[in-house]
Amino acid sequence: MRVIAGTARSLPLKTPTGPDTRPTTDRIKETLFNMLQADVPGSVFVDLFAGSGGIGIEALSRGAKHAYFIENAKEAVACIQKNLVFTKFADRATLIKQDVLGGLSLINEKQVDIIFMDPPYKAELEESVFSVLQGMRYVTEDTLIITEAELKKDFSFLEEYGFWVVKEKNYKTNKHVFIRRIAE
Repeated sequence: MRVIAGTARSLPLKTPTGPDTRPTTDRIKETLFNMLQADVPGSVFVDLFAGSGGIGIEALSRGAKHAYFIENAKEAVACIQKNLVFTKFADRATLIKQDVLGGLSLINEKQVDIIFMDPPYKAELEESVFSVLQGMRYVTEDTLIITEAELKKDFSFLEEYGFWVVKEKNYKTNKHVFIRRIAE
C-alpha cells in the first residue's frame, strides 16, 4: 500500500497484519480521491476505523489542513503513528486511540469537512456511528460522510438520524456511499 498522490506521493505505508484490517486498495483509493479532489485541499478530514491511516494520510498528502484518525486496535495505532512520522504529517494529525463511538466526542472542531469510515463489514456498526454523528455539532449539512461498505449493505436507516444518501459508487465487491446531513 502506498500514498497515491500529493506531497507524499509513492511513499509506502505500513499496514497491520491479521484479518481485522482490510486496507482500501490503491485503485479504489485513487477512484475515491479523484471524486474528492476539489473538496480535500484545506479540509478537516476524519478517518474512522482508520486501520493503517492510509485514507487520512492520502487526504493530508493532497492538501487537507488537518486529519483525525480514530482507531482502537493496538497494532493499527502503532502503524498509524509510524506512517504519520514517515510521511512527515504528524504535526497535522490527531490520533485518537479509542473506539469510534467514544472517540467522535473528542474531535475539537467547529466543522469537519469530510468524514471517511470503513468499519468491519460484519460488525454492523454503521447505524451506531450515525446515531452518534447526529449529535455532533461539527457535522453540518456541508459535511460529506463517506462510508465504505459491502455492496448489499442497506442504508435505509439514515433518514431516522437526519442523513441522506447523495450518491453511491459501486465496485466489484464493495461500495462507497456518500452521505450528508439533511438540511434543516
